Amino acid sequence: MQTITLQAIKAQEMTVRLGDQSVTLRIYQRTTGLYIDIGIDDLWIAQGVICINGNKLVRYSHLGFRGELFFADTKGSDDPTYDGLGDRFQLFYATAEEMSAAA
Repeated sequence: MQTITLQAIKAQEMTVRLGDQSVTLRIYQRTTGLYIDIGIDDLWIAQGVICINGNKLVRYSHLGFRGELFFADTKGSDDPTYDGLGDRFQLFYATAEEMSAAA
């Protein structure tokens, strides 16, 4: 499992290598919660996904993403907010094998 380094700011975009994929992530705070857009290479596969503690962010294998992304609250069970990113709220990438082993 890999931890993705985030900053405690309201909006950020980064490209990271997850497994053998080049993944672009946009994470942004709205009044209704924290959201994420996920892209592989030059294709956005998921946009406007609300970030909920412990929930899968990609969910569907037909989107072509290998593995899974999820947020975890390291100090409780709250949904993530921008001001705790990189500290309290961590974003994790797990391979398909790691997800299967955890099920």
